[in-house]
Amino acid sequence: MLRNVSEIVNYVLLAKDGEIGRCKDFLYDDEKWAVRYMVADTGKWLPGRRVLISPASLGEAYWDTHRFQVDLTRRQIEQSPPLDEHAPVSRQYEAIFTNYYRTAPYWAGAAGWGSQPSPSELRAEQDKLATQLKGPAESHLRSIKETAAYHIQATDGEIGHVEDFAVDEKTWDLRYVLVNTSNWLARRRVLVSPQWITAVDWAEKKLWVDLTVDKVANSPKYDIEEPINRDYECALHDHYCRLGYWQE
Repeated sequence: MLRNVSEIVNYVLLAKDGEIGRCKDFLYDDEKWAVRYMVADTGKWLPGRRVLISPASLGEAYWDTHRFQVDLTRRQIEQSPPLDEHAPVSRQYEAIFTNYYRTAPYWAGAAGWGSQPSPSELRAEQDKLATQLKGPAESHLRSIKETAAYHIQATDGEIGHVEDFAVDEKTWDLRYVLVNTSNWLARRRVLVSPQWITAVDWAEKKLWVDLTVDKVANSPKYDIEEPINRDYECALHDHYCRLGYWQE
């Protein structure tokens, strides 16, 4: 099922032995467009610490009560490799982080999560530590919050700005960018797939998509109050003459 990322922000996070704070943000991989870490706000418990939680360590989500189970203890989190609040997340840090939690690295393999299609299966590869596997030396992590409000440029004009992302709750892939077109189409929001993004200018805060303004304007109507179902996804991809991710 798909969830809007903004829906999960501020969820209470529950470790095995108590509350640890709230979800503050997400870091996603700008190459594969998948969430790699949840950023936790631990408040007064660990002041000045930036705490990352891999989706491999996330347990059951209680959508009705806005809570997320974390399959770690408070002690494990407290003793995890420290990362400065404002420091970038390097691949070196990620290797130390994954080795500490004994999960295989997501970047070592052709699948979405290394050799696995989803993060929940990484724990089965505890013997494959990051130092034993080759992979890209550079990290490609971006903040969901920082990407919000980026302008979206079609092939023949601007169509709006990023308002949210729809994430697959099983694989943590970002399936859609929710585009607010209010400056162009009154009270209208549209979805575009990250796979249709052709270029990104991080300095200028712009994304380019391989779509025309007219095609976007006539895309299937999206209701933000309704969950994204497969019927809608099929209609959306058919409109753009693109294969769905479930067909690849």
